Amino acid sequence: MATSTSTTGGGVKGSSSREGSAKAMVADQISQAIQSTSNLLHLMQHSSPSQVQLMKLPKNLLAKTSTIKNTGQVLEQMPQVISSLDAHMEHGLQSVPHLKTVSQLLANMENCQLSAFSQAQKEPELANQPPKVD
Repeated sequence: MATSTSTTGGGVKGSSSREGSAKAMVADQISQAIQSTSNLLHLMQHSSPSQVQLMKLPKNLLAKTSTIKNTGQVLEQMPQVISSLDAHMEHGLQSVPHLKTVSQLLANMENCQLSAFSQAQKEPELANQPPKVD
């Protein structure tokens, strides 16, 4: 919405009050449209041959306006959320080779520890055996 500022007595203050009244007028028109739609649905429910289908519509359309507004806000945020998730997935996929390397290092460390433990258990057994005589 374009606003123009007047250089006479009101200045910028006059422009902001006009913008505020324009927003109030739009909000009032939206409210009237919702009220009219609600009234129309009410009339149709009582006079339409397809009352069964109309009964499935929201009983109180006015009660749904905050939900509609919230849904609009969520939909506006969806592209940013999708982009963020995509970036996290990309970062995770780039980390896979590093995870393979770390897992191989851990497996090698485990094998070395098991070998050392096994070797340590064999040494006392060898010390308890009598020496071989030729």
